[in-house]
Amino acid sequence: MEQTTAEKGFTLTIQHLKKSFRHGKKKVLTNICLEVKSGECIGILGANGCGKSTLLSILAGIQPADSGSIQLNNTNLLKKGYPSLIGYVPQECPLMEELNAYDNLKLWYCDSPLSLQAELEQGFLAMLGIPDFLKVPVKNMSGGMKKRLSIGCAVAENPRILLLDEPGAALDLICKERIEVYLKNFKKQGNTILLATHEEREINLCDHLFLLKNGTLEPFCYDGNIHTLAGKLAQTEGSCSL
Repeated sequence: MEQTTAEKGFTLTIQHLKKSFRHGKKKVLTNICLEVKSGECIGILGANGCGKSTLLSILAGIQPADSGSIQLNNTNLLKKGYPSLIGYVPQECPLMEELNAYDNLKLWYCDSPLSLQAELEQGFLAMLGIPDFLKVPVKNMSGGMKKRLSIGCAVAENPRILLLDEPGAALDLICKERIEVYLKNFKKQGNTILLATHEEREINLCDHLFLLKNGTLEPFCYDGNIHTLAGKLAQTEGSCSL
């Protein structure tokens, strides 16, 4: 039997990724290079507008890159398309506002290899606490409920790589705790996480950290000094307006 990507491990390699807007006048990503292995959590740090969301949306296949390559093992995703191995949770809510949590889940899990009922009873959806608000319409949910449901929908295809754009922003401690527990378990299973964050709690989940500045990624070692981190983030301000 052929091994799955999770069983044999995988490497996501990003080489010389570039993206600009306004007909090339506004350079957002100038030379993004990164290698991520299965089981790692990578944190992308930077001030608002430095290009973190643009980078994640390209990795998720939402928008195209101008040039460069994104290799998953030996497959160039920019040429072959984006497989179900990648799940994406953007900053904005991707849910159907008029539907309740359960109906949103049914849309995402209709062709899923996972059983929706099993996940609600004892799987990741249960871990996220989603059964507590299954009948609540999205429009009536708190920010934490929406974020947890968004993550639950993003993992419907049982992805091996999860892209998160500031998952803990504006959430209370209970929601942050639930998401943190979920991410730790996701990673323990040999899966990979890339997250854009400002949250110290999420930073501590990461195996490697990078500052996005002037369109490139610079390795960053966080020593627990929040003032040093704030100073580094301030240096990334103004490097991009998108």
